[in-house]
Amino acid sequence: MKFLVLHGPNLNLLGKRQPEIYGFERFEDFLIEMRNRFAGVQIDYFQSNHEGDLIDFVQKSESQYQGVIFNAGGFSHTSVAIADAVAAVNVPYVGVHISNVYARERERHIDLLAKYCVGTITGLGMKGYELALQYLIDIQK
Repeated sequence: MKFLVLHGPNLNLLGKRQPEIYGFERFEDFLIEMRNRFAGVQIDYFQSNHEGDLIDFVQKSESQYQGVIFNAGGFSHTSVAIADAVAAVNVPYVGVHISNVYARERERHIDLLAKYCVGTITGLGMKGYELALQYLIDIQK
């Protein structure tokens, strides 16, 4: 099985960006741990600060992956174009937010992608990625 973790803007700064909100762990280090925990499952990773690059990856995901874990970062709250791309593909997406966006600024309370995802995990830190992957694996059976 092959899955994708897709990250939007500023998530390349995990580990040093607002650690009181996002923690001190770099995502690349966490990804190594996650790949070890889910041996036998291919986990690809892509991060971009550019909306069009993310849309391109979403459009390609249908033919390459059994599921996608998507933390679109700030684009979750602003990008109708990314939401439209997720709606257009026939592959299960699970949205992940490291922080509890509903306990933060009002503009973060709207997630434009959520209605096109099979589920969303919010506020559980990096653990949300593991839970999302386990769910995507389980629905393949």
